[in-house]
Amino acid sequence: MFFNQLIEILKQGDSGVERYSILSNPKITSAASLENAKETEISFLEKDSYLLNQFEDSSASAVIIPLQESLIQKAIEKNIAWIAVKDPRIAFAEILESINPILLPKEGIHKSAVIEENVELGKNISIGANVCIESGSKIDNHTIIYPGVVIYNNVHIGKNNILHANSVIHPYSKLGDNCVINSNAVVGSEGFGFIPTNKGWRKMPQTGIVVLENNVEVGCGTTIDRPSVGQTLIKAGTKIDNLVQIGHGVHIGKNCAMASQVGIAGGAKIGDGVILAGQVGVANRVTVGSRVIASSKCGIHTDIEDGQTISGFPAIPNKLWLRCAANFKKLPEIAKALRKLKQ
Repeated sequence: MFFNQLIEILKQGDSGVERYSILSNPKITSAASLENAKETEISFLEKDSYLLNQFEDSSASAVIIPLQESLIQKAIEKNIAWIAVKDPRIAFAEILESINPILLPKEGIHKSAVIEENVELGKNISIGANVCIESGSKIDNHTIIYPGVVIYNNVHIGKNNILHANSVIHPYSKLGDNCVINSNAVVGSEGFGFIPTNKGWRKMPQTGIVVLENNVEVGCGTTIDRPSVGQTLIKAGTKIDNLVQIGHGVHIGKNCAMASQVGIAGGAKIGDGVILAGQVGVANRVTVGSRVIASSKCGIHTDIEDGQTISGFPAIPNKLWLRCAANFKKLPEIAKALRKLKQ
């Protein structure tokens, strides 16, 4: 694919094409980082990027840059093809999709798949080897189910979903449209509900369901538990990384993002647009407001208001945490001074 063809693709996308140079029209065969890019490869650079030195030394044949005169001038001096856009990262994603299209499996049902009675299948569905779909489940049009997937009874899966190998969907779970469930993820597993008694732990039946709205993505090895009653709800557009634990009865808002090893205890409520970095823990029944950003390893034990940026364990406002962290290394000296004062 030649550079001018990529420009036409970006013009139809969301990155916001501003200016470009087609004095040279190199053939682009792949994409790479600035550091590793070679001839016939395209890369990208963001505004005020720390990779500026790598840009100057890069061997890429073409580069995507922000609308910044200094960067445009450097691209001209390097005599390489360039395109200036509002959002280089989005442009790079659109280019990757064009250069490396996903190879989808063929429509049809593999002969080793086990599909029980009363299963309703839509049009243009692909079902891989050793898939098991139990009675009463419904799979809508254009859904892809890779090998080894288990779908329990009375599950409803919407249109254009992708269920990757060995994922498991438990009874009565509901998936909207355009969802992605990655390998070994479990949707609708039993919530961790036990009641202490004189004879030991009494199991609380988990009879609720899990609901995923449209455009939800669930990472590899993530588990989303069903509650004893009611539902665990993941609203539209939320993206969940690998190895995340979402407890029973949790409600997560729209367009949230959760990095690996986040753990959310039962009954917690997460607002819209929340970002939880790696290993954040949310206590049971806590409410986290919309647009909250929690940095890595936060321990959230109390309700958090909308729009807060928090850090630490237990979590406190980020600016306060930074001030505290700056004083951590001074604690031995402070303790020594206090001892002297006491004497």
